[in-house]
Amino acid sequence: MVQCEMCGTETGSPKTVKIEGAELEVCDDCADFGTEVKTEETASTSTKYSTSSSGSASSSGSTSSSSGGTSGGGGGGGSRRDMFDEMDEVVQDYDERIRTAREADDLTQEELANQLNEKASLIRKLERGEVLPSDSMQRKLERALGIDLSMGGSGEDSEWSGGSATGGTTLGDVVKRKD
Repeated sequence: MVQCEMCGTETGSPKTVKIEGAELEVCDDCADFGTEVKTEETASTSTKYSTSSSGSASSSGSTSSSSGGTSGGGGGGGSRRDMFDEMDEVVQDYDERIRTAREADDLTQEELANQLNEKASLIRKLERGEVLPSDSMQRKLERALGIDLSMGGSGEDSEWSGGSATGGTTLGDVVKRKD
């Protein structure tokens, strides 16, 4: 029996599901929260993700894929890239940084909006923290005000140390479901 990585229940046949960019082994109930990742069966009953590069699968012959099926699947999984790997996150205090930089330059919200060719209402909402800046708006603000609104992608991921394989914290322990 395997533990569901989302809710923590024991399941005999987990499904591999992609939920917000993360591939998780989940039970049937939690599988509805994401899209199921298609797997293809090989002769040695090891599974490979269908999103792995087709060049490596076609370049290896049938004898090499059956003899090194488990090592080939593990090596391909480590080199896969996700669209979220390249995204920069906006800092939490972006509203304060925008406001203090604008005030330091002695600009009103309307003047900054005209300079950026944007609406003043958008500047007001950004400074109140009601909306996140789009990528293009973030670049405009960083150039005009000389500030940095993006936090590096390596900060939070390295702090996480849980995992169901170690018997530690699962996603189900951290997230509260709304029913």
